[in-house]
Amino acid sequence: MTQQKTTGRVFRFGMFQVYEAEGELRKDGIRIKLHSQPFQVLVMLLERPSELVTREEMRQQLWGDDTIVDFDHGLNTAVNKLREALGDAAAQPRHVETVPGRGYRFIAPVTLAAAVSKTSLDPVAASVVDAFVAGSPGASAVESADDALERSSRTLLAAPHELPTASRSLVRTLLLLIQSMYLAFYLGALGNIPEIREIFADSGILSPAVLTTVLVITAVALIPVRLFLFTAVVFDFQQLAAKFKRLFPVLLWMDLLWALSPFLLIHHINGGLALGMTAALVYMPFAQRSLVLMYCRDQRDRAV
Repeated sequence: MTQQKTTGRVFRFGMFQVYEAEGELRKDGIRIKLHSQPFQVLVMLLERPSELVTREEMRQQLWGDDTIVDFDHGLNTAVNKLREALGDAAAQPRHVETVPGRGYRFIAPVTLAAAVSKTSLDPVAASVVDAFVAGSPGASAVESADDALERSSRTLLAAPHELPTASRSLVRTLLLLIQSMYLAFYLGALGNIPEIREIFADSGILSPAVLTTVLVITAVALIPVRLFLFTAVVFDFQQLAAKFKRLFPVLLWMDLLWALSPFLLIHHINGGLALGMTAALVYMPFAQRSLVLMYCRDQRDRAV
């Protein structure tokens, strides 16, 4: 006969599950690394969803009266790590909201699942229980559109907590170089329309007039977008993450279209080089997204 043990409380919100007894945060059953103090902060917030948890309450519970530490720095670091694990942002919170000068509030719908039993001698059965708790309709709150988007793309696109740490100046420089590169593409193409029209005519794919119209419209539309992203990085725009998130679905397809731009130089380079450059440019919108997330993550860490 197998021995049973109780897991304790299991909180669920969106795609996340929190196992209090094990000290684990999971996303769709996949464990996310989270240290002890950020995890304790999360549990305190989940115990009182939609309610203010003051910084003083957190100090009492996490540090006590007798511990002499830099409490403000410690709590700010713990909240930063928690937000990073949840893919959250202080400027546009979906989970942890800052109440300036007072504390924090958990704003996402939370469900507390009943304690379940796991088989200590049967890891397969235990994993089935984990999956059931994570996917049980009765334990699920209404999933937001953002969570649904993350669910559909999680195997392809990296979450903020999965990205490496890099110097802010390096990330900033790379972002500015990417915007400058795309601006050079657009301006170069618009300044060389007659030759490009000849290339379209030689290709015989579609009407040269149609292809030229698409090129002009997309270039003219994307120039202000690139200028916005350039200036947002230069001036440290606090809402960059939220704005880029809305832009990305459309920008992705336009960037993939403009990945073919090396073939506009086919009169000056050979087809193999154009193909290789196109392959690199196909990756560019995903690299840009990762850099924006890394930049905004660092921006958020400095703000909190």
